[in-house]
Amino acid sequence: MKLIFATNNQNKVEELQSAIGNIIEIISLKDAGINIDIPEPFDTLEENASEKSKTIYALTNMNCFSEDTGLETEALNGEPGVKSARYAGEDKAFDKNIDKLLLKLNGINNRNAQFRTVISLIIDNKEFLFEGICKGKIINERKGEKGFGYDPVFVPNGSDKTFAEMTMEEKNNFSHRKKAADKLITFLQENFK
Repeated sequence: MKLIFATNNQNKVEELQSAIGNIIEIISLKDAGINIDIPEPFDTLEENASEKSKTIYALTNMNCFSEDTGLETEALNGEPGVKSARYAGEDKAFDKNIDKLLLKLNGINNRNAQFRTVISLIIDNKEFLFEGICKGKIINERKGEKGFGYDPVFVPNGSDKTFAEMTMEEKNNFSHRKKAADKLITFLQENFK
């Protein structure tokens, strides 16, 4: 099965293809020849994911999926949440986003946080949603060179490494995206053999 992945983020494409394996062939927007930046104007991950997949389905009439992911910190009432990519501004600069997060958490003992991913799948004009959550904590300084986004400051529960210190295989043992992708795969295997 082939599905268009409604994202321009090559890191997300690689991470999801790794999580899914060869069960589904993921076609990025770039590979599909689609050059648009789909806005994320809503207040929930669910609505933003839905907007992206509906836009691509309307454009291509091909089965597709999208995802929206947020880092939600307990002490900051769920910030940055749906604004994770643009936390420190519209330029989506993750160094600035991490700086802002660490500054806001400075002096706060509660470092509990979770990554939450919502996948919106559209098949034959019907939408299905899948969620994956990875709980962990925010550390005080960056560690590791791998991954992207907030990975250098997020340590998942059950590990002493940040996501940025892990190989893709290690990250998949904890990953919110992998958990959501597993639900997507199970659904496809049960319903679209």
